Amino acid sequence: MSAPPPYQNQPQQPYGYQQPPQQPYGYQQAPPQQQYGQPQPPRGPQRPQRPQPTLLQRLRGVIIVLAVVVGVGWYIWDYNTNPHGGKAKAEAAASASAAADEAYDKKHNPKAGDCVKITGPDDSPEVTIVGCDSAEAQYKYGKTVYGGESCGAPYTTSITTTGRHTHYTRCFTKV
Repeated sequence: MSAPPPYQNQPQQPYGYQQPPQQPYGYQQAPPQQQYGQPQPPRGPQRPQRPQPTLLQRLRGVIIVLAVVVGVGWYIWDYNTNPHGGKAKAEAAASASAAADEAYDKKHNPKAGDCVKITGPDDSPEVTIVGCDSAEAQYKYGKTVYGGESCGAPYTTSITTTGRHTHYTRCFTKV
C-alpha cells in the first residue's frame, strides 16, 4: 500500500514563493496595501516653521554666555589671589592650626626628663609641663610604653590612654 498522490486540482505557488501567513483567530487583518502608482491620500496640515533667530537675538545669547564665562573666571582668579579669602585664607588657617598644635604639644606632651603637674579628674587627667625648679612640679616624665605593658619599678605614677587605634601608658616618678 502506498500513499495517495497529492491533490491535483489545487492551485500552487510557483517555485520559491511562499504563501502569506494566516492571522490567528481573533486578530484583525492588516488593511490592504496600495499598489504601485496609486495616488497617496493627502497629508495633514504642516506645523508652522519657527522663525530663524535674528542677529540681535543671537548677539544677546552670545553676550549672556560670555558674561557667565567672565564671571566664573573672575571668581576663580579672585579666590586664588585675594589675601583675605580663598586659598590664602585656607593656608592661613592651616598654618594657624599647625601653630596651635605645636603650642599644645610644647605645653602638654612632655619629653623624657621634663617635670610636669597632673590636674583634672582621674578618668581624664591633664598633664602640663612646668619647670623642674617650680613649686608646681609634681612628677618627672620617664617613658611611654605601648600595648598592655606596665611601667615597672622605678615609676610611681602612670597615665594610660586608650583610643580606637592607640593604647599607651606614660610613666612618671615623684619629684
